[in-house]
Amino acid sequence: MSPSEKQTFHFELVSPEEKLLSEPAFMVVVPGEEGEFGVLANHSALVSSVRAGVIEIHGVNDNDDVRRVFVAGGFADVSADRCVVLAEYAVNVSDLTQDHIQSELNNLNEDLDMAENDSDKKRVESKIIIATAKMTAVTGEY
Repeated sequence: MSPSEKQTFHFELVSPEEKLLSEPAFMVVVPGEEGEFGVLANHSALVSSVRAGVIEIHGVNDNDDVRRVFVAGGFADVSADRCVVLAEYAVNVSDLTQDHIQSELNNLNEDLDMAENDSDKKRVESKIIIATAKMTAVTGEY
């Protein structure tokens, strides 16, 4: 199928700091809270929470270009001609490194050991979940 034959829709990825992406896409795979779901043009309307994981944006070219972006959660709003993901945090997977994430995990585990109350423990545990999801995004080990 040539690029001109692929039906596209408008995809946007927005974080609290900025609009990260705003471009046509052929397909987007979103890590929904209930499981991953794919979005194509003319998708039924849907709103879903997004868990920490990787969004895959499949472009409109025949060279199978796929952009992978890690998100730390948020919401997806899908309609027939648009998909907007409002992410709590987002970064290109290619910008993540195992060493940096491992260092982050080590520090968070130390913070967890030093946490003095349940509130602090829950806050650190949620950061550990996100860092672990980042590591999974980089290593591909699920």
